[in-house]
Amino acid sequence: MLYQTIDILGTVAFAISGVLVAMEKRLDLFGVLIIAFVTSIGGGTLRDLLIGNTPVVWMRDLTYVTTIFITVVFAIIFVNQLKYLRKSLFLFDTIGIGLYTMLGVEKGLEAELLPIICIFLGTMTACFGGVIRDILCNEIPVIFRKEIYATACILGGASYFLFMALSLKESYAYIAAILVVITLRLMAVRFGISLPNIYKYRG
Repeated sequence: MLYQTIDILGTVAFAISGVLVAMEKRLDLFGVLIIAFVTSIGGGTLRDLLIGNTPVVWMRDLTYVTTIFITVVFAIIFVNQLKYLRKSLFLFDTIGIGLYTMLGVEKGLEAELLPIICIFLGTMTACFGGVIRDILCNEIPVIFRKEIYATACILGGASYFLFMALSLKESYAYIAAILVVITLRLMAVRFGISLPNIYKYRG
């Protein structure tokens, strides 16, 4: 129940971020829906294809499609209120990567993969919906910039296995790892922490 709840919350968070980006680009209703959809399920679809979990989960459970439709309608109706939230796109995107990182890790564990592969799977689940969103909206994906984004997912996924090694209860370790991802991303932006710019070292 915990994992399903987190999955739905992640779907909502990413769908809202997709709607906000699409509306900033002034796409029509169909475009807004498509961007919200690929942002929400893009990473999970790639994850499921890689581990052979087919048909992918959103094709087997209409809860996800229904959730995205309802979220899109909600976000369009209340878009002005959402815009009043300071950096709302950043906020929902950050919540989304935190939730989806651990969903990917959990799927890797269910497939009996090694911890390092589970971490990569979690990072992919969290980031690639946003990558598809940004490419379709003609933006350089955040993951390919110097911002702390995928790095937060990797460290958050690794923290889960650390918490488990410290004998923390599994559900607590799961939630704590989500908070690690979200906190790292928020702190990185708040204090301007980023990965090194390789171009300044070129002669």
